[in-house]
Amino acid sequence: MTVYLLSCLIFLLAGLIQGLTGFGGGLVAIPLLCLIMDVKEAVPLSILSGLAITTVMAWELRHAMDRRKILPMLIGSLPGIFAGAFLLKAADPLLINRLIGVLLIAISVINLTFKPRPINPSTLWGYIAGFFSGTISASVGAGGPPVIIYTTLTDWKKDEIKGALTGFFLLNGYATAAVHAATGIITRITWSVFAATLVFILIGTYLGSAISGRINRRTYLLVVYILLMGLGILMLIR
Repeated sequence: MTVYLLSCLIFLLAGLIQGLTGFGGGLVAIPLLCLIMDVKEAVPLSILSGLAITTVMAWELRHAMDRRKILPMLIGSLPGIFAGAFLLKAADPLLINRLIGVLLIAISVINLTFKPRPINPSTLWGYIAGFFSGTISASVGAGGPPVIIYTTLTDWKKDEIKGALTGFFLLNGYATAAVHAATGIITRITWSVFAATLVFILIGTYLGSAISGRINRRTYLLVVYILLMGLGILMLIR
């Protein structure tokens, strides 16, 4: 019962963060879930819960989704998903989590200390970011950083960034869940905890989306990098 209650609170927070920034739900949930369950249970649970969040957000942001922005990341992620699912079954994800933590902290410090202008990376970097996001998402459930970094280096508007990330996470999430189900990573216990937490996920997402509409792009990006730094620290110490 304690696991179910704590999972509900964790996903309430994860939904709030995801609704606010367009990403971060899994990055918040995974380190906290690993305190109360095995990582191989936490990852597929986070993927399913992320789907509930992004499905709601996708409907709200449908006007801001541009398939030309989403497709390179999505196509790149597909081979990464299969590689990540294999890693989840065969490897210890602790080292990967720590490497991601270092990357998140480094990127956040650079962007909070300096104020680089958007460099508009080529579409090729979208495919590369998608591949690594797919791999990390399927293996440790925290595949946001590569595509987040890619989109925040563009000159896209706030809603365009949120729309691209939401569209990517939605489609990538369904593909990842399908691979997890086919390989037996998703279990009956996973479905049980997911059903118990679903309402809390949706409430958190709604609250985060309501708050998001009140901030501008500059504040939005500031929240993004502060959040990434905090998540990086969590990944190092979990």
